[in-house]
Amino acid sequence: MVYLLLAIASSAMVSIGMRITEKYVRNTMVMFTANYALCLVLSLFYLGDTRLFTHEQGIGTAVALGVISGVFYLLCFVLLQKNIRCNGVILSSAAMKLGSVMIPVLLAILLFHEPMGRTAFAGIILAVTAILLMNMKKVSRKSGDVRGERKTPWLLFLLLGSGFTDTMANIYDKIGAEGLKNQYLFYTFFAALLTALVMALLNKQKIRFADIVSGLLIGIPNYYSARFLLLSLGYVPAVIAYPVYSAGTIMLTSIIGLLLFSEKLNAQKKLALVLILAALVLLNL
Repeated sequence: MVYLLLAIASSAMVSIGMRITEKYVRNTMVMFTANYALCLVLSLFYLGDTRLFTHEQGIGTAVALGVISGVFYLLCFVLLQKNIRCNGVILSSAAMKLGSVMIPVLLAILLFHEPMGRTAFAGIILAVTAILLMNMKKVSRKSGDVRGERKTPWLLFLLLGSGFTDTMANIYDKIGAEGLKNQYLFYTFFAALLTALVMALLNKQKIRFADIVSGLLIGIPNYYSARFLLLSLGYVPAVIAYPVYSAGTIMLTSIIGLLLFSEKLNAQKKLALVLILAALVLLNL
C-alpha cells in the first residue's frame, strides 16, 4: 500500500505541476519531449549496471509492452486534445478519468480473473459516481463549452485509450519478468520520447525555454507515478489499486488546489470528495 500512496502523491504532483506551468507552455509536444527525456534519464539511473540488451528470458516482453505503452502515452494525449476541441474539457476529462478506472478493473477481472468482493464493488461504484460528479456541469453552447455537435466516438476512443494505457502496467505485472521492470519502464519512456519528438517536428513546434523547464518540472513526478504504480501492483490487486489510484489522486489534487491556489469547491464537488473518501474507505477494507 505504501507504493500506491507514493504513486498517488506523484500523480497529484504532476497535475499540480501542469497547473503551475499551464500559462507558460506554448508548444506542448516540446514540453512533453523534455518531460520524457528526464523520465528516460531516471530510468537509466535505476537500471544501474543492468544491460538494456540482454538474453535474459522475458526481455522481449519487456521491450514490446514498454514500446506499446510509451506510444499510447502520447496517442492518449492527442486524443485528449482532439476531444477538448470537439466535446469540451469537461466531457473529455470525465471520459479519460472513467476509462482509467473502468478498463483496468474490467480487464483485471476478465483476463486475469481477479476476484472482487461486494465491498470493493461498492467502492468502485462510489468512485465512478464521484468522478462523474466532479466533472459534471451544465454544458452551454453560449458559454462556449462545446462548439458544434458533440462527437461521441472520440469520447469512446479516449475512454478506451486512457484505460488501455493505464492497464499496461498490470499486464506487464502479470505476464512480464519481475526482474525486468526497470527495462520495461526504460522502453516505455524511450518510446514516449521518440513519439513526442516526432510529433514536435511534424508540427514544427519551436523550442522555448519555458516549454523545456515546464517539461522538466513534471518529469520527476511523472516517472515516479508510473514506477510506484507498477510496483504497487505486485502487492495490491488491480481491482483495488486502480480505483484507489484515480480517486486518491483526485482528492489529493483537490486539497492541494484549495491550499495553494485558493480554488473554490461548490456543493457538488464537495459531495464528490465525500464520496471519494467513502470509496477509499470501502476499497481498503
